[in-house]
Amino acid sequence: MTDLLGDAASPALALARKWRPRVFADLKGQEHVVQALSNALTQGRLHHAYLLTGTRGVGKTTLARILAKCLNCETGVTSTPCGVCSACTQIDAGRFVDLLELDAASNTGVDNMREVLDNAQYAPTVGRYKVYIIDEVHMLSKPAFNSMLKTLEEPPAHVKFILATTDPQKIPVTVLSRCLQFNLKPMPPALVAQHLGEVLAQENVDAEPAALNLLARAAAGSMRDALSLTDQAIAYGSGRIEAAAVETMLGTVRRDYLFDLLDALAARNGDDLLEQARTLAERGIAFDAALQDLGSLLTQLALLLHAPRAIEASADAERMQAAAEQLDVETVQLYYQIALNGRRDLPYAPDEFSGFCMTLLRMLAFVPGSQNSAPGSIPLRGASARSGSRSLRAESALTAPARRAEPALPAAAPVAVVPPVPVPVPVPVPAAAPDAELVAPEPAAPPAAELVARESTPHAAWDWLTVVGELRLGGMAKMLADHCELVSQAGDAVTLRVGEAHKHLLDLAYQDKLIAALRDKYGATLVVTIEIGAAADKTPQQVRTRIKQARQAEAVVAIESDPFVRELVDQLGGQLDATSIQPLGENP
Repeated sequence: MTDLLGDAASPALALARKWRPRVFADLKGQEHVVQALSNALTQGRLHHAYLLTGTRGVGKTTLARILAKCLNCETGVTSTPCGVCSACTQIDAGRFVDLLELDAASNTGVDNMREVLDNAQYAPTVGRYKVYIIDEVHMLSKPAFNSMLKTLEEPPAHVKFILATTDPQKIPVTVLSRCLQFNLKPMPPALVAQHLGEVLAQENVDAEPAALNLLARAAAGSMRDALSLTDQAIAYGSGRIEAAAVETMLGTVRRDYLFDLLDALAARNGDDLLEQARTLAERGIAFDAALQDLGSLLTQLALLLHAPRAIEASADAERMQAAAEQLDVETVQLYYQIALNGRRDLPYAPDEFSGFCMTLLRMLAFVPGSQNSAPGSIPLRGASARSGSRSLRAESALTAPARRAEPALPAAAPVAVVPPVPVPVPVPVPAAAPDAELVAPEPAAPPAAELVARESTPHAAWDWLTVVGELRLGGMAKMLADHCELVSQAGDAVTLRVGEAHKHLLDLAYQDKLIAALRDKYGATLVVTIEIGAAADKTPQQVRTRIKQARQAEAVVAIESDPFVRELVDQLGGQLDATSIQPLGENP
């Protein structure tokens, strides 16, 4: 790797200029383009127009200049220009008369293009080819593009066009069809960090590997941006590049803070979580960047949980492993989605700090299996006469203490009611006696609590419904477990049955995942047999369906037996729509 200038003045140049590639071998990350052009030059299969596309800083203009040297090197058309002849040195210095670089962003009109094309008919002055490099070609006007078509289709033999753009979609297809198109890829952070290390080693600048990784990620695939940020980091750190200084310079969040946030979330400690948010605020860290970096960390955690080989070694590998042990795959995915939505909603929050805090609290509230989000049996309340209001609320439910010796209706899940029938004229409702007791009717169906206890106790030692709920399964493997019935379980031998209607779930991959999850929970010696048999009636899916139906029946009974509801129906002459009643905590 060689720098652009070798004299004493070269250190004064910006790194992006000083280390600009001068031959194909120095170009990083674009091997697919280099190979195609090198083969074409070696075999003499030259095209009259090339289109280089890609995001900023990936080497479009640099590649165009190298190609111009390959075409005009005094040693002949070659893929390895000498770099010392008059043509090569003048192209490097930007003084070659037969190389014309045109910025289409400032020369958009047809008159500018016509002047270029009129000059193209003349033979080159000193070189072999007259090369036109048109940067940001998509900025040309439609008339300017139209004026190019004839020349692009039948150009003079001594003319080569090299077009470069960051937005090829804006180029007319009539122009695209006349060019060889090469797409330059954004460079991966690992490659950028490696190149920065090589450059800094020759510049005699000490740099921490973690700092180079930060600069590489901030460059977003652009080598030019990476070198410019490195220049800034050298100035910021007085000749030494440290990770802490780069984090401060870039305004990124230290990974320690992010891991502290995850620890607080895993511990479900709201006070600690808000304290970490205040720490970020005191350090002046942008909350949008904090959510972005948190999403990036969650992405790495998801990879660690699903594909550990995809994770590169890092200084915080121990904390990554600790976080992965505290969070399951579903929780990581949920946190990631909430972080994305939090970034989107941040501009609409009263202020960024409150928006950031609400995003963290949302993660705390909706974590799977948490006390806040788990559906539970909440005591049912009757309408209170002391409140002075008899309006029904969505979260209201009814309890029915027993007045007779017969068993009372157990507490049902809270119920939600659709809005009552609109009443054009208010009807006065007589005041009810305070603390009135409600008499529960005979239950029409077994109570949900009874049904849960009865359905979740198989004849074997295992509680299969509970076992399936504790397994870390997803997708089709989870569906297979939900449609299996526990036939027998004795020691390490377990037999499951799948009904004929669901035998399509017995794919070997799904079976392997289910068996692996059971062995992770109960030991590697477990022997699991899955058979196809008569329709199973005690699968977790069927048990949950029956429990849901029982809860729905209890909810309907609780609403229909409420005196206030009956009185309201009688006065309005309406009819209660049982399908609109739903236990609280279930999706409509």
